[in-house]
Amino acid sequence: MGTIRALRHRICSMPLVGQFQVELPRYWAAKRPLTPLSIKNMRGYYRHTKIIATVGPATESRERVTQLIKAGLDVMRLNMAHGTGEWVTEQVKTIREVSVEVQRHVAVMMDVKGPEIRTGTVAAPIDLELGETFEFYTKTPRNGCRGVDVNYPGLPQDVHVGTTILVDSGLIRMEVLEKDEASVRCKVLTPGRLGSRRHINLPGVDVNLPSLTEKDERDIRVGVQAGIDFFALSFVRRADDILVLRALLDHLGSKARIIAKIEDQGGLRNLPSIVKAADAVMVARGDLGIEIDYHTLPLVQTRIVELCLTEGKPVIIATHLLESMINAPMPTRAEISDISTAVRERADAVMLSGETTTGLYPLECVEVMKNIVRSIEPTEIRGINEVIELKEPKAKMLRSAAILAQELGNSGIIVFTRSGFLAYTLAALRAVGVPIYAFTDDEALFRQLLLPWGVEPFLMPFSEDPEETIQKAMAYLKRSQWTVEGSWLVVITNALAHDKVIDTLQLRQVE
Repeated sequence: MGTIRALRHRICSMPLVGQFQVELPRYWAAKRPLTPLSIKNMRGYYRHTKIIATVGPATESRERVTQLIKAGLDVMRLNMAHGTGEWVTEQVKTIREVSVEVQRHVAVMMDVKGPEIRTGTVAAPIDLELGETFEFYTKTPRNGCRGVDVNYPGLPQDVHVGTTILVDSGLIRMEVLEKDEASVRCKVLTPGRLGSRRHINLPGVDVNLPSLTEKDERDIRVGVQAGIDFFALSFVRRADDILVLRALLDHLGSKARIIAKIEDQGGLRNLPSIVKAADAVMVARGDLGIEIDYHTLPLVQTRIVELCLTEGKPVIIATHLLESMINAPMPTRAEISDISTAVRERADAVMLSGETTTGLYPLECVEVMKNIVRSIEPTEIRGINEVIELKEPKAKMLRSAAILAQELGNSGIIVFTRSGFLAYTLAALRAVGVPIYAFTDDEALFRQLLLPWGVEPFLMPFSEDPEETIQKAMAYLKRSQWTVEGSWLVVITNALAHDKVIDTLQLRQVE
């Protein structure tokens, strides 16, 4: 890709202005109808909630990747539960090349498989009957009952008599009757058919699994080489799991950000410290919904979102959002309500998994997501995020900027950032209807700004004179119709006063 000037977001061209060239904005969702009275001062609808889609057999071709990026995705996810290092290298290469071709960039997330407990291979599916005895063994089977091997040698040490074992996404339930050093004997509580390599959940059990497997480390090394923007770590149970991954990324020289996936009761028990340690959080409702009482899942989702809002960390709602659309062209009414709830709870992003990996209607799923978000967001009339804990004076200044921009109406906030702090904090403040125009000269940060709520990133070289940088940014926003003449913008920038650099909040009118 060469220089940062090769990066663009929109399907259009942009002339050079002297030595200055600004990044073109990403996809702008379709504008809602304008009335004659509002047409002069309405920017049009701006989508705050980001959309993530998973690449798989149904979407990994160059043609499909092109269609998905054009459709308006913000982040593309690579699921390493089903991927190899070679596949990652090829896929990231395709995504980057297509982004340049269509002049619109997306971030790329690697979802690290993480440690998991699975059954072994069976010659033929086993039909389990209610009340029968079944054995999980780590070495060799005992005589007297049917069984299957497991990939986790520590299973007998971690479970106790009376522990519930869930197999195959909770479809089969068993209760531990007895155990020895190498096997666990159970009673079948819910009958079903057991196939090969089925996932095992142990609700409430603190399993002694490593945070990263050997495969995970190999995949991460490949991901760093490929330029992955986000690493999502599966089955995060404690803050130390995040620190292990961060140490590896630091060692590899990667600036990628870490997303903690909350998938079990261990993660929920240590949620506050995990949220503090991670750069973002994913509510992975698949395994999480198995680990906890199903009827409490909405409460847990709300709790996670609220804690992330308090800490100012991006939060993603994932799994089963449009599950029916794997095979159907239209969503169920329950799915529409589910996505609406995520938007109303003010999650940063909603994510598609199987819908776009193996589904028959991946592009339709993206359109459905956009349509639901477009319908719900404009109805939100609440104020900014009041629960966020702002400790630094600069962060409190950002809150003033958010309130000012919201009260001005049809406004926006311009920030210039090299760390992402300003943009991420403004996103967490959730000023409804206020786009956050984040300008950076760091290519890695440019893509990492695609995840936070309401942030529209631009890649632009900064001038030594802050005023020159501000004028160029405002001129671009006007020229590309993100703002109109006469409107007001709130600008966060540095200024030089008596040889000292100070933080400033400025009110600028577009001329």
